[in-house]
Amino acid sequence: MKIAIFTDVYAPWGNGGIASSIRAQKSELEKLGHEVVLFCPGFNAREKGVVTVPSHKKLRISGSVIAKRPSVVEDFVLEKFPDFASFDVVHVHYEASCSIAGVRLAQKFNLPLVQTQHGREDVAIEVNMPHPIKLLTAGALNFAHGRCLPHTIKVKRDKFQAPTLTRAQMWNLVVNHAEQADIVITPSRHFARKIEHYGVTKPIMIVSNGIPEELVAAEFPVRELEDGGVLKIVWNCRVSKEKRIMPLLEALKNLKRPYVLHVYGNGNNLKKARKYAERHGLKVKFYGETDRAKIIKRMSEAHLSATVSYNFDVQPMTLLEAEATGLPVFFCDPCMREIVPAGSFVMADGAEAVALEMALDNLEAADIAKMSKKMLAHREEVLQSKQVKRLLEVYNMAIKMHK
Repeated sequence: MKIAIFTDVYAPWGNGGIASSIRAQKSELEKLGHEVVLFCPGFNAREKGVVTVPSHKKLRISGSVIAKRPSVVEDFVLEKFPDFASFDVVHVHYEASCSIAGVRLAQKFNLPLVQTQHGREDVAIEVNMPHPIKLLTAGALNFAHGRCLPHTIKVKRDKFQAPTLTRAQMWNLVVNHAEQADIVITPSRHFARKIEHYGVTKPIMIVSNGIPEELVAAEFPVRELEDGGVLKIVWNCRVSKEKRIMPLLEALKNLKRPYVLHVYGNGNNLKKARKYAERHGLKVKFYGETDRAKIIKRMSEAHLSATVSYNFDVQPMTLLEAEATGLPVFFCDPCMREIVPAGSFVMADGAEAVALEMALDNLEAADIAKMSKKMLAHREEVLQSKQVKRLLEVYNMAIKMHK
């Protein structure tokens, strides 16, 4: 099969675990003998099968490179690949410029189109931008997207996931983008329910993100914690407002048991988090962006992986990495129960700092080993080599539907 993948985020020019997951997806498809050409923002790609499209040299969003206008990307792709019609399927990730170009090229050449929906752009803008800039930004993005692709769905404010006009505008963009595809992929059922609520009518298939096998090739031990021992916690994601590290630090300030928190990642809350930890004498170590192998080693020595975002994450890669390494997880969003095996996690009874603190203080030392064993028993389920088989089923389905 000849596959074209379009993504606005890809390692090493994009941040986050999803970028690494897409790379693993491409690698596994190639191992099975498929031809993959991946188009993404960036510069001078040296990776086989990766084509960097025209991109802004100075403009960045959350550290990621941004592609130029969809029309510029389309012209570039067609110049490099005048036989674009020879692709069997087009798979698009995200909803920005490069991804829009992928949708339009698939439509231009009447090719089967699969779209993966990854993120909660509504919450990201709502949380990270001040009023009225966030409303103006959401409106501008929605308008620009509507100029590139038809908007047949109208999302209005409601109490479910769009309580503000900003969030309604972003949901409008997301669902109208998804509606272009033959089949829509979401990594989790709870996100599928959300985009269905806002009007997506195309078939939605659940295909988990995946962890590359080489990243977790080693055997990992059952984690054990002695009574009264130091609880070792790892934070392995963006240190940004929507990820909510501040409530976790507030919880640690009043924690009665001994602990240490290792924080990996950068973000717009990093400086604030550092100052807070220093001011209150918290046992927190910040490492910034770090090689994945070093993070995995730290996870092999830890007792818990923490992610305390609430109503934001679709499928945190940190949870998948924890499962692949046998590390129990700590969260507060009930939707995250879908992501990891039953009996492998600690869930706070609420998103506030006091609820986080109570859950950590009430954790029995003996429960760590039980949760770790559950994770280890299911670790192969999150490997990309298993998920790619499901992905190929979706591709073949899209090809049959499109004929």
